[in-house]
Amino acid sequence: MNDSLFKRVENKTNISKETILGLASKLSNGNMKNKDTLMEVIDELSNLTGRTVSDEKKEKIVNAIVNDKVPNNIDKNF
Repeated sequence: MNDSLFKRVENKTNISKETILGLASKLSNGNMKNKDTLMEVIDELSNLTGRTVSDEKKEKIVNAIVNDKVPNNIDKNF
């Protein structure tokens, strides 16, 4: 991947390239249907962004991913 892209993301979010690659590795090496892996990633993203995610919301996110209920147009939320 292009280092300039990582640099732009890091400048905008204060999240390092190593952190991004670590999360990507965790998801690619882990099973996307594994609830523990998904919870761990959600917690890490929550910590990185400084946003609290309730246990109820985590369960909804995990269940949506595990049950293939993630909308195809999720990028429209950003």
